[in-house]
Amino acid sequence: MASSVAAVSNTIKKPSLRSGMGKKLAVAVALSIGIGSWFYAAIQPPPTRPCGSVGGPPVTAPRIRLRDGRHLAYAETGVPKETARFKLIFCHGFSSSRLDGIRASPEIMEELAVYIVSYDRAGYGESDPNPRRSLRSEASDIEELADALELGNRFFLIGFSLGGHAVWASIKYIPWRLAGAALLAPVINYRWPGFPTNLSRAAYKQQHVGDQWALRIAYYMPWLLHWWMTQPWLPTSTVIKGTTHLPNLFDEQMRDLAISNGMLQKRRELATQQGVYESYYRDMMVMFGKWEFDPMDLHPPPFPVHLWHGDEDGIVPVTLQRYICRRLGWIDYHELSITGHYLSAVPGFGDLVLKTLLVQPSA
Repeated sequence: MASSVAAVSNTIKKPSLRSGMGKKLAVAVALSIGIGSWFYAAIQPPPTRPCGSVGGPPVTAPRIRLRDGRHLAYAETGVPKETARFKLIFCHGFSSSRLDGIRASPEIMEELAVYIVSYDRAGYGESDPNPRRSLRSEASDIEELADALELGNRFFLIGFSLGGHAVWASIKYIPWRLAGAALLAPVINYRWPGFPTNLSRAAYKQQHVGDQWALRIAYYMPWLLHWWMTQPWLPTSTVIKGTTHLPNLFDEQMRDLAISNGMLQKRRELATQQGVYESYYRDMMVMFGKWEFDPMDLHPPPFPVHLWHGDEDGIVPVTLQRYICRRLGWIDYHELSITGHYLSAVPGFGDLVLKTLLVQPSA
């Protein structure tokens, strides 16, 4: 009789236990789905605001239409291209726009008969965003710009800072279109395979912890970059925040002046007016992500290539730049002593670049 009662009791309790576990599992699943949905929504970048669209910034610059339907905005300086002896395209750096350049003197531009066109890289200023931005697309944009403006079969190319990746890409993908190229304090990718591990690691560890994390996320988890960079409690890029340590006094003074007179803020507002994601963050994903090639594997091109770098650059380690130029003996390397990252602000530097690149090409 007792065993019968126990059996009945067990029969009653077991469904109750399974029911309780089922409820807990259902709650856990629902909670996981809720958190997952929230996180997925949180990491999505905000909608872009293309120039000329409803609610977007106005179109004020001349633009060309590319084959894929996007527009590229540009600005022209120097002598008219019809009378120019040298035609040159300038690729701006991080947080800049088509309004930036090498700041050469009007006298040199006139004397050498130089025409320069600067353009907003995709997603910057008034150029349409490109959700498929890559090294190859950067070179393609440059080639289409040259064709649309009828710059001829060959032209010169200059890239400053992060804009240097457009020059590397052009040397790789459209070398037959270049008459010469110049890299001004070009940003490097610490994960280029050509670097000795100990050298790149040492330079990487010298960076601020926030910059280390920003580059790490851009490389390993680019889909998380927007969310990461918008969290004030996480270590993020000092370059974007404007707090990078600049060992060169001139660089520091220039930055302080730009902050005090509002010029830095105006530049950033113009650069990011279509969205920080389409300008800054896509720049980071292309520059510091997985490259389609290693610049140190490039073959010598049939034109002169010059690279200028300051020995007190607080943004791009000079040790890595020196290594690249030792590996690539076909690059004419010019190291400037007691000089920082912002080379175009150095008096007379723009004139020096034009004279060296255009008048004294390497053999």
